[in-house]
Amino acid sequence: MSHDDFDQEPIKGLPELPPEGEVILWQGRPDWWTLTRESLNLYWVAGYFLFLFAWRFIVLSDQVTLSQAISGAFPFIVLGGIVAGLLMLTAFIQARATVYTITNRRVAMRIGAALTVTLNLPYTQIANATLDLRKGGTGTIALDLIGDNRLSYLVCWPHVRPWVMRRTQPALRCIPDAANIAQMLSDAAEKRVTSPVITRNTPSAQGNAVAAE
Repeated sequence: MSHDDFDQEPIKGLPELPPEGEVILWQGRPDWWTLTRESLNLYWVAGYFLFLFAWRFIVLSDQVTLSQAISGAFPFIVLGGIVAGLLMLTAFIQARATVYTITNRRVAMRIGAALTVTLNLPYTQIANATLDLRKGGTGTIALDLIGDNRLSYLVCWPHVRPWVMRRTQPALRCIPDAANIAQMLSDAAEKRVTSPVITRNTPSAQGNAVAAE
């Protein structure tokens, strides 16, 4: 028996088959290492434990031998290594559980490792998109939603624009080749929003009766 939670998806990353006329343009996920550094602040955490190690070493060096001072401060290095490992594991799991989808009509985000949710964001509900491009080509595309479309920052984290909590902006975090993906999204959104929507009005039964008279 398969234990894959996403076996029931008709298409990877989507809870149901796309409607007729909708075409998937791109699918991807965050780069887990970049996500560790940027979203979980790996370097800041590592620096904090290095600071504790140095502080403890300096305090002990005036009281004991050099080797004893290193031994007394070394637990901070061990603890820092454990925390860094947990952060990397968290980012890896988050990245593996995530699927970002760009179609000609919307952006869909399957996010969450423990509690999985899928966000469907039609282009008509997106006011603008902001690209934060980083060295190496990875970047984050944040989506500013129109009107009263509000999302929970905590539910969406880390797939949000950092520190923007008043109006949560869902984001495609730390994706490779971000500049080209952003251009693709921009072109698809512009085409979708500017395309006229044509509906056909069918005469009602009453209208037919009146015309027949």
